[in-house]
Amino acid sequence: MRTARATAAAVTTATGVLAAAIAAGRLVSDAALKAPAGRPLPTEPRLTVHAVAAGHVTLTRDLASLRPGTYGLAGDGFHAVVGPVAESAPHAADTVVRRLERVTHGTLEPGAHAWLTPQVHIGDPASALGLEHADIDVPGELGGLPAWFVPGARDTWVITVHGLGTTREHPMNVMEFLHRHQFPVLDLAYRGDLGAPRSPDGLHHLGETEWRDLDAALRYAVRYGARRVVLYGWSTGAAMALHAAAHCALRERIAGLVLDSPVLGWETTLRALARAHRSPGFLMPLAVRAAQGRTGLHGDTLAEAADPAGLTVPTLLVHGPGDEVAPWALSRRLAAARPDLVTLHTVDDAPHNAMWNADPDRYEETLRRFLTPLM
Repeated sequence: MRTARATAAAVTTATGVLAAAIAAGRLVSDAALKAPAGRPLPTEPRLTVHAVAAGHVTLTRDLASLRPGTYGLAGDGFHAVVGPVAESAPHAADTVVRRLERVTHGTLEPGAHAWLTPQVHIGDPASALGLEHADIDVPGELGGLPAWFVPGARDTWVITVHGLGTTREHPMNVMEFLHRHQFPVLDLAYRGDLGAPRSPDGLHHLGETEWRDLDAALRYAVRYGARRVVLYGWSTGAAMALHAAAHCALRERIAGLVLDSPVLGWETTLRALARAHRSPGFLMPLAVRAAQGRTGLHGDTLAEAADPAGLTVPTLLVHGPGDEVAPWALSRRLAAARPDLVTLHTVDDAPHNAMWNADPDRYEETLRRFLTPLM
């Protein structure tokens, strides 16, 4: 009897440990599978606003607040735009002063907690940029997908699709540039976004199912006059573009790909986000298995879509070593394998999704050179 009770207790303990491990793996996998749109990724530190003066804002000194370029500064109830570090402005040793370009929403006050975001614009193309646009619904397999359409004279359209931690406001960073060069732009919200249908399981699939919404946008563009299309994706949006280029029925209409901060391996991105949440290393394999079980994610599908041998159209990769979410090494490997089709534009000192923010002029000149032959 004592032996039986001991055995039962051991089994119960083992079952409890296993259940706890599975639950922990699910919780860790949430860092990627439930990343909320428009909220900072866990790699982005929270900063404190120490002072606001004429044309300047003083922030907590951090590697993030010292980044070069132009960023949104967001917090609960406000959004502003900050420019480069003002080196000559007086400040304490533990702070950084940046140029304050404008406050676009709410009130920016000392003591507020904030984070830098690649989303410089908020609102829609009319309110943020003064661009005429139409609010449309793209018919998708789960229902209508909200999108902004900014008309242009060319018959080569650009379909933009955002990635992790951002919304369809993020592509407005380059919308003025694309409009200036007369490209019609279709800026898509996809499953899980505000106003779009939810994924059936309520989770992000890091592009592996979301790409079908991009396929729907491609069919919409062709139906309404696009002879050719450039797919332009950030982060998991770049993964969606690769899936679409590999699998969609109208892939012969795709003239080129622009992949900014591309997620080329979902497992590495899941691990990166989990580490940023300070999850213990021993839980990483459990998180990967939990993600596979919850979503059906498998390493072979994205690897197939990103296979250099499968690329058939000119591709611009914009990426850099400062990306803690999507490894730059994978982009370098892809570019090295297909120098005939792939151009890699390296951006130093820029986090995930923020390659434009670090140096907008250089970014847009690279984009102009790539798109000119595709016009």
